[in-house]
Amino acid sequence: MRLVIARCSVDYAGRLTAHLPSAPRLILIKADGSVSIHADDRAYKPLNWMSPPCTLKEGADDTASVWTVVNKAGEKLIITMEEILHDSSHELGVDPGLIKDGVEAHLQELLADRIETLGEGYTLIRREYFTAIGPVDILCRDADGGTVAVELKRRGDIDGVEQLTRYLELLNRDPHLAPVKGVFAAQEIKPQARVLATDRGIDCVVLDYDALRGIEDDKLRLF
Repeated sequence: MRLVIARCSVDYAGRLTAHLPSAPRLILIKADGSVSIHADDRAYKPLNWMSPPCTLKEGADDTASVWTVVNKAGEKLIITMEEILHDSSHELGVDPGLIKDGVEAHLQELLADRIETLGEGYTLIRREYFTAIGPVDILCRDADGGTVAVELKRRGDIDGVEQLTRYLELLNRDPHLAPVKGVFAAQEIKPQARVLATDRGIDCVVLDYDALRGIEDDKLRLF
């Protein structure tokens, strides 16, 4: 991972246009090729970013160093460096991945055992399907034999959709699996996450934990 702290301005050109005026910012360049721009607030969320696969070219004009990040869709993130305050690289190695809490881990186990919850004719390939950027929660096939990657959360937010998007971009490079579609499954899915998932062609499934465990709801039902 490369960490750069610099006074810079940032312009995004793609489906939308956006501009960040000059200010000190943290720029993260990760081993997977992603680039994200951070301020000293907003917790972990970047001000702007470019997901992999993308390329970074460092150049210069008459007044400043200019970095141009381009993704496969031709969208650009242009970072104009006015002053670099820090620039360091660190080898983090292979991350062991997030250890899921009891409920989330149990959700994965239950859904794998009842994979038909996602649709008639679904079959399990395996749980925790390993990739170079982490394990996919569940890899399965639909009724037509197509590959499906499932990301599981207790509460589904935008970060979970971004995580699944990265997995899909990587899995779809494998000719033995492609085309791979995505399913974002959670006990609760936030509206913003659902909008982003739909925009990216990812299906959303709300899971009933008790139903997966085989516990019947004792409340009266209208249908």
